[in-house]
Amino acid sequence: MRGSWRRLALVAATAVSLATSAAHGRDASDTAIVVSGTSAVMGVASCGGTTCHGRQTPTGAVVRQDEIRIWQDSTSVTGMHARAFRVLSEPRSQAIAGRLGIGSATSAPECLGCHATPAERYAPEFHREEGVTCEACHGAAERWLASHAAVRGTHADNIRHGLIPLDRPRARAENCLDCHYGGGGNQFVTHRIMAAGHPRIGFELELFTALQQHHNVDADYRQRKQAPSGIKVWSVGQAVALERQLTLFASPRGQSGAFPEFYFYDCRSCHRAISDEPGWKPQRTTNPLRPVAVGTPVFNDENLLMLAAAVRVAAPDLAARFDTDARAFHAAIGQGHEPARVAAAKLRVTAGALTARFEAASFNRAETFAMMQAVLTGPATRTYTDYQGSAQAVMAADTLLASLESERQVPAGARAAIKPDLDRAYATVRDPQHFQPTDVAASLARVADALRRYQ
Repeated sequence: MRGSWRRLALVAATAVSLATSAAHGRDASDTAIVVSGTSAVMGVASCGGTTCHGRQTPTGAVVRQDEIRIWQDSTSVTGMHARAFRVLSEPRSQAIAGRLGIGSATSAPECLGCHATPAERYAPEFHREEGVTCEACHGAAERWLASHAAVRGTHADNIRHGLIPLDRPRARAENCLDCHYGGGGNQFVTHRIMAAGHPRIGFELELFTALQQHHNVDADYRQRKQAPSGIKVWSVGQAVALERQLTLFASPRGQSGAFPEFYFYDCRSCHRAISDEPGWKPQRTTNPLRPVAVGTPVFNDENLLMLAAAVRVAAPDLAARFDTDARAFHAAIGQGHEPARVAAAKLRVTAGALTARFEAASFNRAETFAMMQAVLTGPATRTYTDYQGSAQAVMAADTLLASLESERQVPAGARAAIKPDLDRAYATVRDPQHFQPTDVAASLARVADALRRYQ
């Protein structure tokens, strides 16, 4: 596990769990989905046999078979999803529900949308107390269990019967984002919920994937499924996250009422120190990617900032278009609901083009190094003026470095050698109340210097 991220997780409050996607088998490309009607969620017991995923020790065979033990580990971040319902009984959760006037957190739909496994139908063996279960990520299992257990069953068979193809980065990101940013129904942490005390949501697909991994990506896995590189998962995750943000922003959910939904904005746009003293100055740093008038809330553009770095490496022909659309969107936010909605829709199309480009890319060693340098020292670093974007940049450094090591693009032990510099970078974003952009920039530059020894 990546210990540095454990500390940042407490700050960024990303303990919100995944929930099931309404569109089973999204992004199945050429694999047709033949599921008709609604599949039932069967519960953890349907996966827990000792010949399936319920063993206490790994077998070393095709699959580990101890996946449920890892998922339930109460001492590790891998157990966050299993603990998701349990935390609703804790005093903090009950206090949040009380402030919202929604009754008990353990029964409120606003909480269960992401702290349990929502579905239209449940088998008798399902227990809500199990939290965010296997099927929250893999899809309601009623119709794919048989093919999944069949001796000659294939991954394609499972997908055709409703298994969500999590080996495909876009499908994985879409599924995760239902809770880790917002989806349908009660899968949306509004500003009202955060004002009642709910943590701020953060998301980084590749790092979260690594923290939750409970299977082996070995030769057999690669033969049966896709095994995209870490840099591809990171890039696609950033692009899909921006697509989701903009989709929700432009929807009635994001633009209803006299004020926009403040959930979409950088928290520190408003939550800053203020004084009536004559010498007081506003705590705001000019950001070259944002032509935003003073007094206008700033869109939470942490994923947009990462894409501004990635596009210059992986899709340079789209860089100018992305930059133009991003600036136009920021400018439109201060012009009213309709201009902002139109600009969001345009930028969403460009983000979709980036997703497609990243999915099709075969990132080589040189491109991975170039991506890291773009994030750590390129022009994009001048845009890390706020906490959320800076935290994303630090996570990106961790993710891309781990990708280099896991794919043997740097010598064994390189990550351990750079880890002290990476830990110092995490320390600069540990506390949003004492965040300083210059400290983040200096720490990222040190990581970049250490990395150059292996380039």
